[in-house]
Amino acid sequence: MKKLLALAVVAGGVLFVVKRNKAAKAEADLWREATAPTGPVSTNGTTPAKASDASRN
Repeated sequence: MKKLLALAVVAGGVLFVVKRNKAAKAEADLWREATAPTGPVSTNGTTPAKASDASRN
């Protein structure tokens, strides 16, 4: 009986750690997405012009 209880405690601990790591990864991904730059940003609020392609001369 003690072995089964110990096994259940160990299994519960493993599940807890896995769940916590999953939650931490999800939060990190959400934070990364929320703080990632969305593209070129201008200081005056307008979209910067695209750079010309030198190969199309």
